[in-house]
Amino acid sequence: MRPSERRQHILELLRQRERISVDELARNLGTSQETIRRDLAELADNGQVTKYHGGASLPPSGEHENAFQTRMNEFASEKKAVARYAAGLYAPGDSILIDTGTTTLFFARELARLSRITVITNSLQIATSIGASGNRVFMIGGEYRPESAQNTGALALEQIARFNAEHAVVTIGALNPDGAFDFSIEEAEITRAMIARTRYLTVIADSSKMGRRALFEVFPLSRIDRLITDRKPLGALAEALQAAHVEVHEAPALSRMESGPLGAGLKR
Repeated sequence: MRPSERRQHILELLRQRERISVDELARNLGTSQETIRRDLAELADNGQVTKYHGGASLPPSGEHENAFQTRMNEFASEKKAVARYAAGLYAPGDSILIDTGTTTLFFARELARLSRITVITNSLQIATSIGASGNRVFMIGGEYRPESAQNTGALALEQIARFNAEHAVVTIGALNPDGAFDFSIEEAEITRAMIARTRYLTVIADSSKMGRRALFEVFPLSRIDRLITDRKPLGALAEALQAAHVEVHEAPALSRMESGPLGAGLKR
């Protein structure tokens, strides 16, 4: 892996966790601690990270936003368009497992307009959005991660295994011809557990995720029933999705759908 690629991976991991140790970075990236220290020194010189003894964190922002909140503002209009279109594909009576992510949080806020929806999630913010509208919510327990308001770990995986929902709606860190990937091993485990307990898988992701690379494989393209994005993939990824028989939906821009109905349920 080239130094520039390795440093990009470091930044992606920090956006997920806010703080991470040199030892954990070295294990995740398969390199020496000394190499990681040089990478962090370079990133710190550029103002991209703040070093501390044994690790690094994201530099404080002027608005004191955490990494999750920062990502909520990245490609926000594209994520909202994808979320609104995706919500329109579900109907009262549907049961849905939803993982933690900025795009899935936007999706939950749109989905909350429906009634008689059952949602199972490890995200406190998603549970709150769905539950506030009177829908049924099951909150997965586990080790609480305050930076993203989600529960992860062995207990969460055990609880997910008790459910059998019709749908899973998940987001990912990267999608390329080799499959779907994430930058957090804990979040990848949660997503894998969720899709193992559902019949239909819908992936929602803005086009910035297309063609990217990330550390941890979550599932192959052949597991996806439907991909919803703001701009259809091109080239090798488009060919791989077609070969895997994935339905690809391009969400209209928000300006063209603001006043539109939520739509009908999934037809299969």
